[in-house]
Amino acid sequence: MKHIYTGKTKDVYELEDGNYLLQFKDDVTGVDGVFDPGANTVGLTIEGAGRSGLKLTKYFFEVLKEKGIPTHYVDADIEKATMTVKPAEVFGRGLEVICRYRAVGSFLRRYGLYAEEGQPLDAFVEVTIKDDDRQDPPISEDALDMLGVLSKDEYKVLKELTQQIGNVVKEELAKKGIELYDIKFEFGRTGEDRQIVLIDEISGGNMRAYKDGKYIEPLELEKLFL
Repeated sequence: MKHIYTGKTKDVYELEDGNYLLQFKDDVTGVDGVFDPGANTVGLTIEGAGRSGLKLTKYFFEVLKEKGIPTHYVDADIEKATMTVKPAEVFGRGLEVICRYRAVGSFLRRYGLYAEEGQPLDAFVEVTIKDDDRQDPPISEDALDMLGVLSKDEYKVLKELTQQIGNVVKEELAKKGIELYDIKFEFGRTGEDRQIVLIDEISGGNMRAYKDGKYIEPLELEKLFL
């Protein structure tokens, strides 16, 4: 295996067959030791977080596969905390796409003049640039197009996939009495046709989920759900 990249929560290796291996780590994003899926720094290390995140990721990616929703997922090894994926090209230097069902986190910090904490949002989609130095700023559809990051047609696909996948996760969690407040995705282009597919992960570390109005920590979410 050839080491390609060290990320906040996983390492990436290139395999001989052209696929890639994601090694899930126990690091999670946050600030001052407090978990925050919207943060752009590693805030703390939680033993077992890597395998926990992979268990949820494997579950959701396989549900998406059954529904015919495109992802880069090939398979996963829970014991080794690894996931094999197809190669994918990220947009620009990386984007994060958030689907929001309630006003919390950075949405509330930005729009608190108009929004109340926890108020319902209708699968609101926003895109942010992966840029630690600039605190992952939000970017509009027009700016993405004008800066050559993605076209308006691609943005439409990205938004539709985000809401579709967000709703799948929301419905799956609801079966266990868990409510999804928001979730963060990453996408890329894969294959000769440059199809837009979901990449990275779907885990407790990139969503806010609540039960009976109480926030569920990432490891607890995996235990409650699986």
